[in-house]
Amino acid sequence: MQPSLTIRLEGPADLSQIEGVVRRAFGRPDEAQLVNALRRSASPFLSLVALHGDHVVGHVALSPVAIEGPRAGPISAGLAPLSVLPETQRHGIGAALMKAALSECSSIGWEAVFLLGEPLYYARFGFEVAAPRGLHYESHAFDHAFQCREIRRGALVGVTGWVRYHEAFAGL
Repeated sequence: MQPSLTIRLEGPADLSQIEGVVRRAFGRPDEAQLVNALRRSASPFLSLVALHGDHVVGHVALSPVAIEGPRAGPISAGLAPLSVLPETQRHGIGAALMKAALSECSSIGWEAVFLLGEPLYYARFGFEVAAPRGLHYESHAFDHAFQCREIRRGALVGVTGWVRYHEAFAGL
């Protein structure tokens, strides 16, 4: 019988397992190095783990973003990376991490969340493509996959500009 899934904040004892999960999920060390850099320098920083028993099988990180535009944007987060061990994918772990992460955002003060990903997958969590709102990431080449979700209703109304992730993302 498979142990039930638990989602919780990361703890010091989880760090090596998180690094392993992120490396395996992406097949390279870059995203694991990003998580470590965010943990050291981003504030606030939200890091959740998904566990089967005592084993980390998934992880998600959120860090602050800035919106550079004609008017001030809401206090916002960038959700990245979201990682699940390859052998445990397609079992709802990523969805459970997403729901838990989004439910934590308002307690941190984040009013909106941004991510880069597959629109068909993330729409079920309330995300929408950001470009029609006038919000962009890095270049217009990402417009098809760059998405946003309001945590506080109306937080992004009338807000336009370029969404800038934490400087640690420049290392990817």
